[in-house]
Amino acid sequence: MKIMYLTIELIIGFFSLFIIVKIVGKKIISQITPFTFISAIVLGELLGNALYDHKIGVFYIVYSMAIWGGLLFIVEYLSQKFLSFRGVVEGKPSALIKNGMIDREELRKNRMNINQLQSLLRQSETFSVREVAYCYLEANGSLSILKKTKYQKTTQEDFNLPSQAVFVPVTIIRDGKVLWDEITELGFDESWLQLQLKKQNITDYKDVFIAEWLQDDGLFVQTI
Repeated sequence: MKIMYLTIELIIGFFSLFIIVKIVGKKIISQITPFTFISAIVLGELLGNALYDHKIGVFYIVYSMAIWGGLLFIVEYLSQKFLSFRGVVEGKPSALIKNGMIDREELRKNRMNINQLQSLLRQSETFSVREVAYCYLEANGSLSILKKTKYQKTTQEDFNLPSQAVFVPVTIIRDGKVLWDEITELGFDESWLQLQLKKQNITDYKDVFIAEWLQDDGLFVQTI
């Protein structure tokens, strides 16, 4: 009897979950936001806990999932109808980089630091901040990047050019702190760094938000 009862609950739970996902839409997976992510977890917990709690019958499984699915549908419907409600539920993209400059205030609002931003940029095949004209943090946590014109993708074949060596940009100052290990690995020293900063009218390391060295392209600096 227990096996038969569990089988019935699993079948009903499966089709209930299938119907809810169909009604709410593919967005719950493909364009997941913090709200939809938590909602999906709660929905799975409702079904999982109900299946393994012998005191809860089939009616309560269907009822709880129907209520939760109905609430999700209402939220999605209101998000489609009202722009202001959509902004509250889904959030808005945050411009982390504008006109090639990192917006520290936006980083702070999104509880991010420069290390995390650089990591996300690398995951988007952008290895240097200097390449970026605009960068937006979307509501689902992904980055949308518009590169500066000279860094936009072309191929060597487009211009019949020979292959060239590729260099990785190295961060040497971050949040006003010099990364001496990185400078040593590059084969430079403090006098070299001071000279490079002096060329950009910078006298104090603490004034530098980020400094990045790239072979053949020199030093990129953004001040605080």
